[in-house]
Amino acid sequence: MQTNRPGRALSILFGSAALIVASAGFYAAHAETPGTVVIKNFMFSPMALTVKAGSTVTWKNLDGEPHTVVNDAGMFRSAALDQNDSYKFKFDKPGVYHVFCGIHPNMKETITVQ
Repeated sequence: MQTNRPGRALSILFGSAALIVASAGFYAAHAETPGTVVIKNFMFSPMALTVKAGSTVTWKNLDGEPHTVVNDAGMFRSAALDQNDSYKFKFDKPGVYHVFCGIHPNMKETITVQ
């Protein structure tokens, strides 16, 4: 009985590739932390974030310069965050929240709470 070696090899190759791609997607999805904003290169990243009401958002400063996290409506304001410092705020009510750095006002982002 003769087996179809090229067909079997292709099946193994495509099956292995699919497993690798699925694994990469799994790890990439878990590498990101929902509700986290990174401050780096004088930017908030992401610049727009959507979370559910009751979620806590964490900002982490990775720049060598201090930054603050300020809501333009005055709901919250962090102290100056040095490198690797974090600030957290729990968003209880749905709405659109505009955030900027009080030290560098050109740094802006929008948090949408659903």
